[in-house]
Amino acid sequence: MSENKTQVTGASVQEFLEAIEHPVRRADGFKLLELMARVTAEKPDMWGPTIVGFGSYHYKYATGREGDAAAVGFSPRKASLSLYGLSSAPEAPGLLAKLGKHKVGAGCVYVNKLADVDLDVLAELVRAGHQYYTTVVHTA
Repeated sequence: MSENKTQVTGASVQEFLEAIEHPVRRADGFKLLELMARVTAEKPDMWGPTIVGFGSYHYKYATGREGDAAAVGFSPRKASLSLYGLSSAPEAPGLLAKLGKHKVGAGCVYVNKLADVDLDVLAELVRAGHQYYTTVVHTA
């Protein structure tokens, strides 16, 4: 079986965020860095070249494929902010209903800019997602 592409790289989170060209996306990246670090009490790691992750969990699929992934994290992509690990906790649907302008995809919550969402609700989503992935044995 091949190795997972998205692994902790040891690259600098600070340098990654400083290199973001779009000023709003860069500022939002630093706000997310502060929020997620505060809520999770974890140090950030770069997962692959573009994901800032906090904490980790181990997964194992029925196919036998297994690996580690960030418990929660984000990637400031060109089109939107991709937020990882926020839609699986039992309380996520109720919190997402109060979040503000966003879209939910397969495993991600997409936000155009942080000004579009309630940061207190976002912090609760981060807390719930982090707790879910770091305390629940996750298998698919």
